[in-house]
Amino acid sequence: MATAAPRIGDTKVPMSLFEKGAFINYQRIEDNLAVIRKRLDRPLTLSEKIVYGHLDDPHGQDIERGVSYLKLRPDRVACQDATAQMALLQFMSAGMDTAAVPTTVHCDHLIQAQVGGEKDLARAISINKEVYDFLATATAKYGLGFWKPGSGIIHQIILENYAFPGGLMIGTDSHTPNAGGLGMVACGVGGADAVDVMADLPWELKCPKVIGVNLTGKISGWTTPKDVILKVAGILTVKGGTGAIVEYKGSGIESLSCTGMATICNMGAEIGATTSVFPFNHRMVDYLKATKREDIAKYAKRFAHNLKADEGAEYDQIVNINLSELEPHINGPFTPDLATPISKFAEVAKKNNWPEEIRVGLIGSCTNSSYEDMSRSASIVKQAAEHGIDLKSKFTITPGSEQVRATIARDGQIEAFESVGGVVLANACGPCIGQWDRKDVKMGEPNTIITSYNRNFTGRNDANPATHAFVTSPDIVTAMSFAGRLSFNPLTDSLVGSDGKPFRFSDPTGNELPPRGYDPGEETFQPPPGDRAAVNVAVDPKSDRLQLLQPFEAWDGKTPTDLPILIKVKGKCTTDHISAGGPWLKYRGHLQNISQNCLIGAINAENNEANKVKNQITGEYEGVPQTAAYYRDKGIKWVVIGDSNYGEGSSREHAALEPRYLGGLAIIVCSFARIHETNLKKQGMLALTFADPADYDKIRPSDRVDILGLESFAPGKNLTLVAKHEDGTKEEFSLAHSFNEGQIEWFKAGSALNLMAAKSKERL
Repeated sequence: MATAAPRIGDTKVPMSLFEKGAFINYQRIEDNLAVIRKRLDRPLTLSEKIVYGHLDDPHGQDIERGVSYLKLRPDRVACQDATAQMALLQFMSAGMDTAAVPTTVHCDHLIQAQVGGEKDLARAISINKEVYDFLATATAKYGLGFWKPGSGIIHQIILENYAFPGGLMIGTDSHTPNAGGLGMVACGVGGADAVDVMADLPWELKCPKVIGVNLTGKISGWTTPKDVILKVAGILTVKGGTGAIVEYKGSGIESLSCTGMATICNMGAEIGATTSVFPFNHRMVDYLKATKREDIAKYAKRFAHNLKADEGAEYDQIVNINLSELEPHINGPFTPDLATPISKFAEVAKKNNWPEEIRVGLIGSCTNSSYEDMSRSASIVKQAAEHGIDLKSKFTITPGSEQVRATIARDGQIEAFESVGGVVLANACGPCIGQWDRKDVKMGEPNTIITSYNRNFTGRNDANPATHAFVTSPDIVTAMSFAGRLSFNPLTDSLVGSDGKPFRFSDPTGNELPPRGYDPGEETFQPPPGDRAAVNVAVDPKSDRLQLLQPFEAWDGKTPTDLPILIKVKGKCTTDHISAGGPWLKYRGHLQNISQNCLIGAINAENNEANKVKNQITGEYEGVPQTAAYYRDKGIKWVVIGDSNYGEGSSREHAALEPRYLGGLAIIVCSFARIHETNLKKQGMLALTFADPADYDKIRPSDRVDILGLESFAPGKNLTLVAKHEDGTKEEFSLAHSFNEGQIEWFKAGSALNLMAAKSKERL
């Protein structure tokens, strides 16, 4: 008798060691792709297999790269503590009692670096007790996993515990793509997107284009995986990956460790990519085994045919990199795509008059804090110590997780760092996101720091706009911290040892994985309790850090006329400019308070100043949020005019929530960064672009504007901006948009959350 062939779904493998009842759903991918292959009749890239394998409706979904809006069913959601506050507040407003998919919250952003790990962590727990209590009780109430302060950075915890080949995850942090190092399509989103998925709604994503990066040769010597993405950033720029998934392929992948691949995917956020991903390979198997997930490795091996691109798959763009020829790179300052190979860096630094002295070298962060990174840096430190060479720069180390910290403490790397004066910071984001109580320079003093982080926008690390921040590998950071100057090339230059003789560093060495296995360190995970009914979510009505949300008003159906321009933004405007981090992080759960930082970092095209705009009613100059609130309180809607790639950087949805809360109607720019555009739409804002980007120059900051065409607002149908100048003349400009029918309903309802709540009431 014939028997049915076994199905991949007949085997049940838990997604993680913490979620025994949530299983990897390879069967859905297999079934979806059977439909998609018949429909498209062409070879598929790896990212297409994973993305289309998670379609909500593979039979009816329109699929055209760069055009269609896909409705997807992610496997899981992750939130970091700064963004989780608003995400959970929104989820509470949606009327659900349990998250529909496995979801975790990670406490990593609110810990400020001051003096060292233990003291900084204790201080953070004391200062942020109210927020941590809210997160601990909210996660317990709604069935979420909670990683306490000190656990580590969200992306490292995900890689160590939750990422798996072929999975689809969204996370409320722009560096969520880190999980691509384990073959997962992991995308940074705003909190409202996370709420949709937690509430069992499909996640909407414009069908990504696919950029293929073909790696050949073999990485060796001082060159590291970090240099791959530094090179790619230089090629594609900060907006070259927008709307695309970057998919790595080629024989060169074999020379990259799993955590090295994660580094590359992590910093893919800096080119605006939807995410980045690597095909399943034996290095991923090794890492899964090392992190006690051998069952997942075995399962992925059985599914390997769908965890790599088909032969002949077509890409929208191809980038070729020969790893055997790739030099170490240093990117910056002030932007992560200004890429310079190490052989030319001293010359370029001198030509640009960048401050020669390196004040601080910083290694670690979510991008480069693996065991391999730390052991290679420690090998450099040991070489210097053997020759009696002292640090010339301050030197800090940020372990990415408690597991990494405990392991490098056991294996001697921390001792090596501390023996030369290095300071080990808490297992948290710290200086990478501006959580750095820096004391060694005065505000406004030009200086240089060099980091192994991912992002180096103006003022990003220490709030000092005169700090020149450079991004490179931990190896280069470590070596240059012993020289203390930008002109030092560790590949070719010598230092003088304590014996008076010249000494040159040999190539760094390190282990991909700890030979004695990982030490898990302290227990920092809180699972949801069995009985959640008795849990009360802790929100004090008098709090200045947490505030329950009130629904935004729906569109009144009227044509917006005579709107003032709050600010015409000049040049680069990242989410750091729109909603600053650093000291403002403590207000991420209080919309009213954090809105006081709205656009305070943006440069006003009228006067080239930050946080100084003209109130068109009073004629007085005030701060941006004060002027916006004045208009709002007078019942006057307003607009922002911006340049290209507006909203680049972090996934923080506060950059969309704040202008909405302060009464804004539309953000009109030359182009948007992906996540920010979606965030604006979710909050009921009009995200519009000049059909002709040259029209940006024709708008005057003193103009009043009308937006025509909203009464027939429809996908693909442009709106019209009427700019009324002070001299009585008018000009009309065509405004494009990417709203689909569902997103237009968000606008009309006042926000996506309003629409969700209304539909929830209808079902009742």
